Amino acid sequence: MIVGKFENNFYRILFVLFLTIFVQSCVTEKEKPSELDEIRNANRLVALTGYNAYSYFIYKGQPMGFEYDLVKKLAGYLNVELKIRVVKNIPAMFEKLLGNEGDLIAFNLTVTKERTEKVNFTNPINTIKQVLVQRKPDNWRKMKLHEIEKQLIRDPADLIGKTVFVRSGSSYIQRLINLSDEIGGNIDIVTAEPELTTEDLIAQVAEGKIDYTISDDNIARLNQAAYPNIDIRTEISLSQRVAWAVRKDSDKFLNLVNHWLDSLKKTADFMVIYNKYFKNRYAFKKRVSSDYFSNTGGGISKYDELIKKYSNQIGWDWRLSASMIYQESQFDPKAKSWAGARGLMQLIPATGKQYGAKNLFNPEENLKAGFKFIKYLDNYWKEFIPDSTERIKFVLASYNIGLGHIQDARKLAEKYNADPNVWYDNVEYYLKMKSNPKYFNDEVVNKGYVHGRETVNYVKKILERYEHYKQLINSA
Repeated sequence: MIVGKFENNFYRILFVLFLTIFVQSCVTEKEKPSELDEIRNANRLVALTGYNAYSYFIYKGQPMGFEYDLVKKLAGYLNVELKIRVVKNIPAMFEKLLGNEGDLIAFNLTVTKERTEKVNFTNPINTIKQVLVQRKPDNWRKMKLHEIEKQLIRDPADLIGKTVFVRSGSSYIQRLINLSDEIGGNIDIVTAEPELTTEDLIAQVAEGKIDYTISDDNIARLNQAAYPNIDIRTEISLSQRVAWAVRKDSDKFLNLVNHWLDSLKKTADFMVIYNKYFKNRYAFKKRVSSDYFSNTGGGISKYDELIKKYSNQIGWDWRLSASMIYQESQFDPKAKSWAGARGLMQLIPATGKQYGAKNLFNPEENLKAGFKFIKYLDNYWKEFIPDSTERIKFVLASYNIGLGHIQDARKLAEKYNADPNVWYDNVEYYLKMKSNPKYFNDEVVNKGYVHGRETVNYVKKILERYEHYKQLINSA
């Protein structure tokens, strides 16, 4: 009897324990937020991408690119901020995605069986064919078409014994391996250094440094505008899907992205963006030959040296200064606002005169005076905000709207138990509230009403652009 009771109690306890563990696991599973929830809770979408002449780059001071424009729209659709993280090679993109260092890969990835074992792909953004990029004969301009054709590879079988350089981590490697099997002969496949892009390899073909590489056909067509001596007509694949990638456990996020993408592709807006980067060959040629294209020239504007000179004098990163000047005038030295602000840094005549500028349309005079004004603001805020990174936000805001309104916002922040020395979610909030009668009529406010949201956006845009510059533009 005692043994029977013991056994009954034992099984009863075991059952209760099992039931408790089961219920807890169900609750835990139910409560675990999806990746989409995490993105929304963090109010930020982190996109992994590469830099090239069509996906993501800086041109004349502005972040641009097919993937960049699209993923920016996605962030807007989600109503979250966008964080771009540049990754220099494709294998590292997958590593960082799987390591939770980004929410998705926004890059022109070919969908392959091997890759689908690691990640989930979105619905196709477009389809491409892979083509052989080869160089035309040296005197091709003086030759007849049939004479040129005789010296080019048109049958992929003729690649047997040839050396083909391909981008590291690209789908081109597996395609050439498969092609070798299909044609019954070896192709000498050389994987390029990880930092070399497809565009770099196309340039090497054009310059005679290598004989062959592989490219997506839309990328090859763009580059042909810059290198007319390359031939891209020999296809080595059937149509292939190009898409973005998310982690395997991101079903909710993937479904949302697919819904958004399918809807966007039905609009004219999508085709405008696609044509801008993949059809406008003239714009591509102009871009890649410019000194102000991040991937080649590496400059931001023709005033870079002056910006560096005066930035050094006040201890600012010149790329931050450049982002501010872009926001003010888009580097137009003749710019003039409705309020009478003039030149590169949009100084009003009284401020320009105060800091020694006689002609605000003169780039150097304007910059010299503008940086003196920034130095004054920086010195003022140093007394209250010792942290230089945080202080930059107050300097930018004061430059845009005036010291008095920022002082008011700090007083309001202090009154309502916010931190008067922190910008985000504190002083910026009360600057926006200064368009509300309750706040602009408050007894601590001296300067009255102001539409502070414009200044909040001003600071945000400058710092966001600065982050783009830091990833793609040299600090020196």
